[in-house]
Amino acid sequence: MEKENEQILSDISQINMREQLLVPNPNNREGYMKIKSFTPARLGLWRCGPRYKTQSILRFRADHAAAQDSVFSYVNPELIKVMQFIAIQTFCQSKDEYLTRPDLGRRFSKENEEKIKQQITGHPKIQLVVGDGLSSAAIEANIKEIIPSIKQGLNYYGLDCEKHIFVKYCRVGVMDQVGEITDADVVCMLIGERPGLATAQSMSAYIAYRPTMGMPEMRRTVVSNIHAQGIPPVEAGAYISELLYKMLNYKKSGLDLKAVENGN
Repeated sequence: MEKENEQILSDISQINMREQLLVPNPNNREGYMKIKSFTPARLGLWRCGPRYKTQSILRFRADHAAAQDSVFSYVNPELIKVMQFIAIQTFCQSKDEYLTRPDLGRRFSKENEEKIKQQITGHPKIQLVVGDGLSSAAIEANIKEIIPSIKQGLNYYGLDCEKHIFVKYCRVGVMDQVGEITDADVVCMLIGERPGLATAQSMSAYIAYRPTMGMPEMRRTVVSNIHAQGIPPVEAGAYISELLYKMLNYKKSGLDLKAVENGN
């Protein structure tokens, strides 16, 4: 027998906080909402005595739970298969080891080195690498849109990136070893970033011309904040393809590329 007045609560995490104002009777609602539209920060909340109201507390806990889930979850194996990624793993053997030993997330075993060598041949101009990083949710949310956008942009410049590597337990630094193994001119890594309370789906692109192990961070070019509420993945893909073209053209990346673009 069905329960009377049974209700299904809506997902509180789906509410757009930039459009939500919980302050009763604000003096300047229009101005307040304009400020909120520029940031995902928790502005325009209210309180009951010294505490936040129940809705605000529940939303905080929901966003915190989503951030934790994105760190400890794994990218769906079906997605890796559908995208036809070459699946590789760093030295890490578990999430706990990945979080406590960042150094192991920056290196491959000899076995995985050989796997990359067998799959990637012919000195690619551009090698695309996808890493789970600290947010598997970011990869699942963005990767299906950003890769076709990158490839479409590259086609405009008469370029392409064919075989893509997926790295499990991935840290940014592992792209340097990929560069040495594949002898690629440019390596572009798409990786899930550390989640926050604003979003658990933020991805970044780290790109370097002829990366080498131990190189300074100044040689990397970074495109961050790639997600639906930041830089949309399709837009980010178009911009990344332009950067890849420039790096091949100027044979530089990071601060060196900026200096060339600024005429220095």
